[in-house]
Amino acid sequence: MTAIPATMPAAVYRRPGEMEIADVPLPALGPRDALVEVAYCGLCGTDLHMVLDGWGTPDTVFGHEWSGLVASAGIEARIDAGTPVVGRGWVECGRCPRCRAGQPGLCAQRPLAGVDDEHSGAFARYLAVDYRNLTAVPDGVGLREAAYAEPLAVAMHAVTRGSFVPGGRAMVFGCGPIGAAVVAVLIAQGADVTVVEPQPRRQELARRLGAAVRAADELETPGHPGQVAAGAVGWVFETSGARQAAQAGLTQLAAGGTMVIVGIGMDYPRLDTSRMILNELVVTGAYEYDPDGLGAALDLIASGVLPMGVLLEPDPVGLDGILDVMGRLRSGEVAGKVLVKP
Repeated sequence: MTAIPATMPAAVYRRPGEMEIADVPLPALGPRDALVEVAYCGLCGTDLHMVLDGWGTPDTVFGHEWSGLVASAGIEARIDAGTPVVGRGWVECGRCPRCRAGQPGLCAQRPLAGVDDEHSGAFARYLAVDYRNLTAVPDGVGLREAAYAEPLAVAMHAVTRGSFVPGGRAMVFGCGPIGAAVVAVLIAQGADVTVVEPQPRRQELARRLGAAVRAADELETPGHPGQVAAGAVGWVFETSGARQAAQAGLTQLAAGGTMVIVGIGMDYPRLDTSRMILNELVVTGAYEYDPDGLGAALDLIASGVLPMGVLLEPDPVGLDGILDVMGRLRSGEVAGKVLVKP
């Protein structure tokens, strides 16, 4: 570990489409906090919404898919300096009905997506995290791969929410960062996966992961809500946040099938409730992780069954490259998970 400076470089969001690399004070540590030196931080679709679409609060540092080393810790933080970790940004209360039901991602005290400030994000050299939110990285997993644990945990939770049966047939709409993770998790469970994705580079990524690829206009739309498409599947995972994708996804379900909506968008879909009733379809959302999500994701990475070389873009970018690569991600020019190396 290097000496800890008084200030650090960070990519600070200023206004829609604008970030500034600024020298900012280190985040203050509470008694239970650890100061983590960031090794890598993934670029998430939410980050694109915050920065490019202006959802974020000005003067905020984003970045929540990170790995790093503990540099120092508060007097009540039970973790040693030098520990490789991943983590999340808030602690569940443990007392509300959802926490007691084993759903900490729905804790009554969880931050509101896109509303609460994220002053200590990982698009910076250091961030402060309550030690209870840290998960140690197991031996054999590098910090580069460990940074993928957070989006992988989201994908694993989506598969859990869908009650997916290993070996089943699934269709994934969108093969962006979360869509690709969902595809990889499903294929690791022996699924027959078809991806619906318009961008050529993401289509190629889906094929490299082992999925078939179809265009949206190739999908059959049954004329009656009680009819089922010839190629209907048991599970649909909508990861793009696009209205048309959710609407089309519903038409691709077999009777009794389940659609899990993972992608967030502001152009809300209109779902055919007659089709849902006549075919007894289940439509649900997936947000956050399973209770052991980060640990389970790290274990899956450690198992070697995931093609990490396919899922991760080979070259990380610095803080000054974030805005440019965000645009390339939005356009589809870049397909895999981009890592930032502060």
